[in-house]
Amino acid sequence: MEFEEDGRKMRAGDLKVEREFGEGRVDGSGETALRGGDVRVGAAGEIAGSESDRAAAGISPAPDFRGAADRVSLEEAAGFLLAHCQVIRETETVPLLDCAGRVLAEDVSAGFDNPPFDRSPVDGYAVRSADIAQASQENPAVLQVIGEVDAGGWSDDEVGPGQAMRIMTGAPIPRGADCCVYQEQTDYGEERVQVYKPCGPWKNYCFKGEDIEAGTLVLKEGTALTYVETGILAGLGREKVKVYRRTRVAVFASGDELAEPGTELAPGKIYDNNLYFLAARLRELGVEITALERVPDQPEVMAKRLVSACGQADLIITTGGVSVGKKDIMHEALALCKAQRLFWKIRMKPGMPTIGSVLEGTPVVSLSGNPFGALADCELLVRPMLAKAGHNPALNPGSCTAVMPQGFPKASPSRRFLRGVCENGQVRIPEVKKHASGILSSMSGCNCLVDIPAGTEAVEPGGKVRVILL
Repeated sequence: MEFEEDGRKMRAGDLKVEREFGEGRVDGSGETALRGGDVRVGAAGEIAGSESDRAAAGISPAPDFRGAADRVSLEEAAGFLLAHCQVIRETETVPLLDCAGRVLAEDVSAGFDNPPFDRSPVDGYAVRSADIAQASQENPAVLQVIGEVDAGGWSDDEVGPGQAMRIMTGAPIPRGADCCVYQEQTDYGEERVQVYKPCGPWKNYCFKGEDIEAGTLVLKEGTALTYVETGILAGLGREKVKVYRRTRVAVFASGDELAEPGTELAPGKIYDNNLYFLAARLRELGVEITALERVPDQPEVMAKRLVSACGQADLIITTGGVSVGKKDIMHEALALCKAQRLFWKIRMKPGMPTIGSVLEGTPVVSLSGNPFGALADCELLVRPMLAKAGHNPALNPGSCTAVMPQGFPKASPSRRFLRGVCENGQVRIPEVKKHASGILSSMSGCNCLVDIPAGTEAVEPGGKVRVILL
């Protein structure tokens, strides 16, 4: 079914019902009759019938897809969402110990040499190399010890010919000395020391600015800060760090069947795991969660939650209510708040019935209610958005090629993602019956998604596959 919109030919949303009805039939015309009234699904997937007949068949009102893409590729879906994802410009200053996991919002240059003085890398004696050039076990060089300098100390004395100064690791090297000898190569003398081995000029000698010279650009704006950068900043004397604020995300789960963990499970209910694993994953990725709420299957209530979240969140994620059942409320909720639809359905399994939209400039990603479907879409669609918004390309999923020793026996008419464990160039997957989109337990311990292209027959044992690293 096609229609004209702004001079462009658009295909109506593919509203093909995914489930089978026991009282329906498939005839030679390619149509399927559904129970509950005169409702027919055409060969192209369009649904015909009055709204009352559709309701009797348990089908939500037909979503309006004018201007929206239908059954897009994963890359197209990501592109639509990224085009509406805004880069965060606001910054904040945080204590040094809180900067790991954040993104630097300014260039950082060294205001002084680090270390700020020449220092010894060994415990021993600071000497003049010329005085010990002929030293040996049989004929040691004998030097007068004029003092001692420890780490954190300082000496204004100058080491002259025939002299040495006791020195500890990290201590400033006194004037006149051009090397430091290991104490193990001496007799550990206190007033006079015997040195048994030569040491060349500038040996065991760390120069001022050896780590960082004054004026050097040390860290660039946009650097993802880890414990290493925290140490570098501490070495530069920084007490506070200017970073971009965290990406703010609101998360809503739809479903009257969902129960709060810790409560008694009533008949017909299941505990809500999507809301919690999404929140946990987002926090792992450095997100600030502005709303985390379970919403009843009432489009008006969901619409209000979406509108209220817009002013506080950079991104809104919902899970559940995205298919065509009577309780799949997201189509109507998005319409009620006048969200702009970008796409519905992605040509992939799991996570196919995903909706992408924009509400008052805020991207809304409506994920499947099936746990693994929601998880896959979170990794493949949400992470790139967080990477862009938060100035952190490291949040983009990586990929590699790996060998699948046991293969995968099922054909993949559409693009399929499998959970797996990738190690040492090989990827192993759970048993085949544990790959349903409603199963989350077999994801435990997995570190990747195996990307099986559309049209692939069974993956033979030892076949090579593309792996998305999580």
